[in-house]
Amino acid sequence: MRIGELGQATGVEIETIRYYEKAGLLPAPARHPNGYRAYAPLHVERLAFIRHCRALDISLADIQRLLAFVAHPESDCRDIDQLINAQLARVHARLQSLQALERQLIALRGRCGKSHLAGNCGILHELVAAAHHEACVCHGEALSKPVEAEAIAASSAFQGA
Repeated sequence: MRIGELGQATGVEIETIRYYEKAGLLPAPARHPNGYRAYAPLHVERLAFIRHCRALDISLADIQRLLAFVAHPESDCRDIDQLINAQLARVHARLQSLQALERQLIALRGRCGKSHLAGNCGILHELVAAAHHEACVCHGEALSKPVEAEAIAASSAFQGA
């Protein structure tokens, strides 16, 4: 099968397939006399494996390690368990970070809830205050001083931007 057919069979873009070949994750295919790549069922299986791992947000380096275990099924799988445990820890850390981001955005959204002129928008006031290295509500601190709409318009940081 050609590279386009491999891409269709696995849902992987052609450039990504080429990248995986260059990175050593996907073995180089045989070539037809005309130079076209000739992929085999092994490539479909390997690429599907890689795609599944990427869907789990496993890094290419870790996929390389997993592929080494696939190639050596007699190996002890403790390292695989540790690899997945490390991935779980990264996901957990990312979830905590996203939850903190959600709290910040909720606090920011709470600064303005009415329809009025942008110059009176509490959200913009908070964002400008943060740009001036002042305390902001979205990072758990109240503003040290109110920011007036005139100060926003006069701010050199926003002129010409």
